Amino acid sequence: MVIRGEKVSNKIKMGMDEKIFNIANYILLAIFACIFIYPIIYVFSAAVSKPYFVESGAVTLFPKGFTFESFKTAMNLTGMWRAYGNSIFITVVGTAVSMFFTITGAYVLSKPELKFRKLITMLVIMTMWFDPGIIPRYLNFRDLYLINSYTGVILGFAINTFNVIILKSFFEAIPKSLEESARIDGASQFQIMTKIYLPLSGSALTTVSLFYAVSRWNGYFWTMVLLIDDKKAPLQVFLKKLIIEKDMAGEASQMITMESLTSPQTVIYAVIALSLIPILTVYPFIQKFFKKGVTLGAVKG
Repeated sequence: MVIRGEKVSNKIKMGMDEKIFNIANYILLAIFACIFIYPIIYVFSAAVSKPYFVESGAVTLFPKGFTFESFKTAMNLTGMWRAYGNSIFITVVGTAVSMFFTITGAYVLSKPELKFRKLITMLVIMTMWFDPGIIPRYLNFRDLYLINSYTGVILGFAINTFNVIILKSFFEAIPKSLEESARIDGASQFQIMTKIYLPLSGSALTTVSLFYAVSRWNGYFWTMVLLIDDKKAPLQVFLKKLIIEKDMAGEASQMITMESLTSPQTVIYAVIALSLIPILTVYPFIQKFFKKGVTLGAVKG
């Protein structure tokens, strides 16, 4: 910028305390990033390393004795791809069902004209604080004949209260003038929701969908309890079965030499790596929507 022939810098100089604060932030972010990323790097490194180096603790960051034999063995395991398909089915269908209930519930709760709105919202929020417990919930599933059924896994955990509140807050931030204009033109509530609210809530919908998808994909305990048939078990339950079999095999499975290309441990790491690939593949494409959704969903206009 130029004022009366003199150049004036547009940059605002930071004070020493602000510089220290920013440096501290970068250091903390770097530490947190290493804490969260390192386990993923280690899993992939161990999966492509020779068992001898993994079992001896020589693999810490980079692979040693590079080989894809553990991945080949993992992909040829009996029931591996069936479990993978089960996880995909539960994740896709479960996320779609969860989003349907979450969108409709959040839309209704965002309406000021809803009778007893505050009371209903309070009752919904209370479900975050009070849990019936494992045994009562299991008995409910049993009495409703939802044991060993995908219906129990999908419908029994269809709604997360936190996600409903996120979407409700986002809907409330949408200008009411848009809805009023649509009503004047004769639009129904369904049309208002699908043609105004949902298109304007892409970031929030992506964020909530990712929360549901990750939760479904990583779901372990209740899928293990409810799905008794091994043919219906998802990938996480299949992985737990491999770990138990390895532990039961005992010392016989630990006889590893420098020439060994696979071991139960490295195969388990390969299965874990394969289970991470879908999330790691999808996230980069929706990252910008996710970041925007988290930011805007926390601010009520």
